[in-house]
Order: sequence, then C-alpha cells, then structure tokens
Amino acid sequence: MEYTTRVIPESFRGARDDFTLQFSMVWDQIKAPLIVPLLRLAVAVCLIMSVMLFIERVYMGVVIILIKLFGRRPEKRYKWEPMKDDVELGNSGYPMVLIQVPMYNEREVYQLSIGAACGLSWPSDRIIIQVLDDSTDPTIKDMVELECQRWASKGINIKYEIRDNRNGYKAGALKEGMKRSYVKNCDYVAIFDADFQPEPDFLWRTIPFLVHNPEIGLVQARWKFVNADECLMTRMQEMSLNYHFSVEQEVGSSTYAFFGFNGTAGVWRIAALNEAGGWKDRTTVEDMDLAVRASLKGWKFLYLDDLRVKNELPSTFKAYRYQQHRWSCGPANLFRKMIKEIVMNKVSNFSHLFVSNTSSVSPHQEAHPFSFPFFVCWELRK
Repeated sequence: MEYTTRVIPESFRGARDDFTLQFSMVWDQIKAPLIVPLLRLAVAVCLIMSVMLFIERVYMGVVIILIKLFGRRPEKRYKWEPMKDDVELGNSGYPMVLIQVPMYNEREVYQLSIGAACGLSWPSDRIIIQVLDDSTDPTIKDMVELECQRWASKGINIKYEIRDNRNGYKAGALKEGMKRSYVKNCDYVAIFDADFQPEPDFLWRTIPFLVHNPEIGLVQARWKFVNADECLMTRMQEMSLNYHFSVEQEVGSSTYAFFGFNGTAGVWRIAALNEAGGWKDRTTVEDMDLAVRASLKGWKFLYLDDLRVKNELPSTFKAYRYQQHRWSCGPANLFRKMIKEIVMNKVSNFSHLFVSNTSSVSPHQEAHPFSFPFFVCWELRK
C-alpha cells in the first residue's frame, strides 16, 4: 500500500509534464502560421480605421472652414420665405402642425414642457398639442392630466393620451399617437422630449423650409444646455455634444449627406415619416432608426445651428451611464439589423445611373445617389 501511494503521484506528475510539453509544442507549431497573421490583420484593421477617422476629422474641418468663409446658411441653400396671411384662405392657408410631447414620470419638468409646447406661436386652429403620458405613477398621471385640462380651458387644442401598456417605450408612444384620427389632417409633426423648452417662434423658423422645399423630410434644431455649468460631468458632456452639433451635423446638412435625427427638437414631414415606415421599437435608438430609413428613401435633412432649444444634461452618473449605454449599443444593434438594406439600397442607386427612364422615381429620390448609403454606414459604424 505504501508503494502504491508513492507511485501514483509521481506518475500523475509525469503525465502532467508530458501534457504541458505537448501543448507547448502544438502552440509553437500553430502560433506562427495562425495567430500571428490574425494579430497582424487586427492591427491593420485598427490602422485603417484610425486613418479613416483622421480623414473624416480633416474633411469636417475643411467643410466647416468653407461654411464659415462663404456663409453657406440654410436660407441660401434652400428656399425660405416667411409664412404670410392669405386674405381669401385665412388660417386654412397654414399647414396643420402636430406637437408631440412624450412623457414618463416627469414630476419636475412636466409643467415647463407642456407650457412651452402650448406657448408655441401658430394659428390656434392649425396646431394640435399631443401629450403622450406613459407615466406609471398615478399621482404624476393625475398632475399631467390636470395641467393639460388647465391649458385646454384657455382655448389650447391639447390632447392628453395614455396607453394600457408601455410596449415600445418612447417609440411605441409616438407610434400610438400617430394613429389618432385627428392626426390624419396634419402635415408636419414636431417632437419635444419632456425636458425641452422651445421658443415661441420655433415653428415660424422651421415650417417654411418644409413648405417651400418638398424634398426636405426633417428640420433639426440644436440643443441649448441650461445646466452645463452644474458640474464637471455636465461641462464635459456640453463639449462633446457641441462638437456633434456644430461640426458633425452641420457638415452633414451642408453637404446634403446623412445625419441622424436627435429624437427631439425637430420637425418631421409626416409624409416622409410614413413613407419610411413610421416609428419602430426594434432598437434603443428609434430616432436614428427612423432617420436611416427615411434617408434611404431619398429624403433630405436640414440642420439649423442658430435655432436652439433649451434642455438639461444628465447631472448624475446613473442617468449619464444609462444615456451613454443606449447611445453606444443602439447604433451597433441597428447596423446589424439594417446592413443588408443599406447595401441593397446602394446597389439599387448605382443601377439607376444606367436606367434612362426615371419617371417612376419621386423628386426627392433623384439627387445624390451615393451620399446617403455611404454616410449611413459610416454614422452607424461610429
């Protein structure tokens, strides 16, 4: 028995040493022909991506300089005329505008957002305020409903809408809101999140672009942060988002290329929204999802840098982390779902160059056959 207890451990150690030696030999044999090329490929891909990012930054810098030098304001690139009263038609000469304000347990800001929406200047019989309340707190629901009733008693055409569930979250609420019968008479829809406060002249500065330029599907305004100096985190967010607006979106708009809808502080042409398939809740970035589908249909987007809408930045790390997680994971998931559609759209646009009869193509689909698919892929990749 003593002999056995001594032999087994020694044999086991010998087998283990043999296995380690064999594994080391196998690793030495496959390391050079397999692992090294994969690492080299990964390094090459990283270098290529770095060069692409550098070229993109240089390109955007050049475009911004040219915009500043030559003053390529939106009013010069697109037709813009102020809306005028028609003696014969009266207010019916103005387009019907829907204002959507999605909410979810907004105890602190619901009065400000509803008040700002109801304070928008536009003929009273040509505007509908739609408050989409998904609140789960009964107390907050009652407060929001009472606030809507208060504005309705002042003659404001405001609708308080609720759902039995929260399917699709914000996208689901917006989608349900668009199904209401009174929406069928509307031409445009402006969307403001609960913490956004547009100035009274917001519609007078955006709607004319849509009225006089039938190829434009979206007019996007810039965000103005009222709590940017609250802490270091809000200052850092302001710097990052200011670059996004003043450079990325300005360049995309000025070059007639793709840039994403920010989910709020924008006005959609309802025809463009419907043609793109409406709101979908398949990702956490329903705003970019809609923008990609609309751009693939050929609709143009316009960004107005001098039109700014007040809002607040996340001031707690928890809120900031949640926001960044949604903004980071959402585009990657959307890219995975839409890559085939984007590639097929690019191939289809390429084939249109060799087709002489384009009578079946709508006016907003004729220009810039390559710009949208390329920039859609690039923006989603980022």
